[in-house]
Amino acid sequence: MNRLPGRVLARALSMALSAVLASKLRSVFVILAVALGIAALTLIVTAVDGANRMAYQIVDMFGPDAALVFGGNIKKRAVGQRSQTLTPEDARRIRNSLPGVYVVTPMRAKFDVTVRFEGRTAAGIVVVGATENYASTWNWPLSEGRDITAADVAEADKVCLLADKITRTLFGEASPLGRTVYVNNLPLTVIGRLAYRGFTGGGGGREVDDRVVLHITTLTSRFNMDRNHFAGLRVKFRESELMAEHGENLRALLREMHGLAPGADDDFTVLTADEVLSFLSMLKGGLMVFLGVTALAALSVGGFVLANLFSLSVSERAAEIGLKRALGARASAVMAQFLFEAALLTLAGGILGLFLGLSLGQLLTRLEILTIQFSWKAFFLALAGSQVVGLIFGLKPARQAASLDPVEALRAGG
Repeated sequence: MNRLPGRVLARALSMALSAVLASKLRSVFVILAVALGIAALTLIVTAVDGANRMAYQIVDMFGPDAALVFGGNIKKRAVGQRSQTLTPEDARRIRNSLPGVYVVTPMRAKFDVTVRFEGRTAAGIVVVGATENYASTWNWPLSEGRDITAADVAEADKVCLLADKITRTLFGEASPLGRTVYVNNLPLTVIGRLAYRGFTGGGGGREVDDRVVLHITTLTSRFNMDRNHFAGLRVKFRESELMAEHGENLRALLREMHGLAPGADDDFTVLTADEVLSFLSMLKGGLMVFLGVTALAALSVGGFVLANLFSLSVSERAAEIGLKRALGARASAVMAQFLFEAALLTLAGGILGLFLGLSLGQLLTRLEILTIQFSWKAFFLALAGSQVVGLIFGLKPARQAASLDPVEALRAGG
């Protein structure tokens, strides 16, 4: 009775561990139930961190001083709507008439192209049409070589840039510079290699690192593409802090050039970095709500499993509890033992759930469904969440055990 509280707690912890090991089936059920909830919690934390990282990568790729203009109103998606609405005249007028503009680059692409080098082949590649200074225009640094120049454009040189993944597919670790690749039988000399991006985009889940970049005139002529319209325009402005005004001015100029009546829908779409971030925040919010509800439901299920099994355990161990109380154990010591049991089981469930969540996140990342980013925050939240479940749902059975009358408990157990 006069033992120090620390020794009492140590004894309660030792007895809790023995009880957990003695009731293996109950322990397995509780651990698995808690693990599922912690796995969902881990997944939401790592997925949100991954979404934040991807958002910053996209904005970095996009550029805070840039706007993208797409043909057609992709926000309305009306049936039968024209998507080929941007012309070379639009590009010329924007470059010459819109204040603050210093770059206007047309965008065209050919999908599902085969690229060959000697005996190696890369299929399903995107071939992008560009003008000079592609790397700087798209905020995409080169890892080696040089960019497309005005001289390349003027002389219609058959040169190209390769992104990182297609370079590794065709050349392995060797440098591609100066080599000739065949893009649907069109020979092109590689003059530069784009740095690794590690991002999926461009429609259809394609990786941006799986592309070939060549001059847009060569692209349209060799692949017999429409030369009177562009799929989009990339417009860069000098004052990035005025992008809201620049975006409105760009939209107003295009509406005037396209002869759109007041109140009529745009036949184009203007996107800036702020709009991209807003869209990604909306997606991230939806992801958090969905996974948050799932995690809460799974944790609640795990907690109820723990509470029910512990309540049954109190009844089954009535004689044990009554004997301890009769020998002088305090109600607080009995309560501490049951809480320690709950904490040990939920801790094991938390560790298992953490690894389950990370494994599931890696699988979803490989399937390109989610992008996760591990941080120590996920580790600490998993452990803290498991202990909160143990405390909340283990408290009632622990109090029930502590409140048993020793005599009545011995009778019930006998």
